[in-house]
Amino acid sequence: MFTPQQIAQYHDEGYVVLPGFLSRSLVKAILSDIEDLTAAATVAHHDSSRLEMEPNQGPEGRKVRRLYEPCTHYPRFRSLSESKDLLDVIEQLIGPNLIFHLSKVNMKPASLGSVVDWHQDLTYYPLTNADSVTVLLYLEDADASNGCLQVIPRSQHRAMDHTSKGIFQGRVTEAVDTSKAVYLEATAGSAILMHCLTPHSSAPNLSPEPRTTLIMSYHAADAFPIHLKVRTEAQEAHARLVRGLESTEVRFGLSSFPFPRFPRDTKSLYELQEMSRKGLAARP
Repeated sequence: MFTPQQIAQYHDEGYVVLPGFLSRSLVKAILSDIEDLTAAATVAHHDSSRLEMEPNQGPEGRKVRRLYEPCTHYPRFRSLSESKDLLDVIEQLIGPNLIFHLSKVNMKPASLGSVVDWHQDLTYYPLTNADSVTVLLYLEDADASNGCLQVIPRSQHRAMDHTSKGIFQGRVTEAVDTSKAVYLEATAGSAILMHCLTPHSSAPNLSPEPRTTLIMSYHAADAFPIHLKVRTEAQEAHARLVRGLESTEVRFGLSSFPFPRFPRDTKSLYELQEMSRKGLAARP
């Protein structure tokens, strides 16, 4: 459970870190599951509905950068996403009625690992209020050398510009004051709970050690999705009530919010940001 000081930090700075949230044995079991799920994957032969490969590899390349929706497809991940200890701390931040929204495993293989540019999660999936929290579970020790999470504290009170010529780029396009950024370095098993509007990024992994992170998103039951045509259907496909009651009322906590006009149906944040960096995310 959070202390009052930790709750205050989350609301003031937009994030809080819980060292040692997962046991060593559970971390080991999760990593073993990930190894089993990715062992046979190559660039030429993999299930693109379940995982995404690192780019710039040959057909036999085996480096995976993301698992899609593990908390829907695989029992150990689903059990963790509904665990009492995890839901207890989320409830302290956004209330007793909780919707599990989505999940992924991001991997940064040793001496590789894709960059993630500055962005805010809620800009991808607007909700009627901002009671949404992203949970990041480090499965390996993470520091600046292997691409740990970076955040800009106290910047979660507005949506930053993620557009170019009115088209959503999947990354912040206004000036970012990175002098205020902090590296969230922590050991394997640590949990980071981050406000949905906290700007964050991660650098490539320049170290000989991998960096794997399980990411889950939750929101209050009275935070409803703002409809983005077929994108909303895909984004809500894995949502489920995990604590409390379904809401019969919509709560509006945002006077306005930028509507993301996506350039096309991209598979992931990585792909959209890569398109943007190359100037290819120009048309809806």
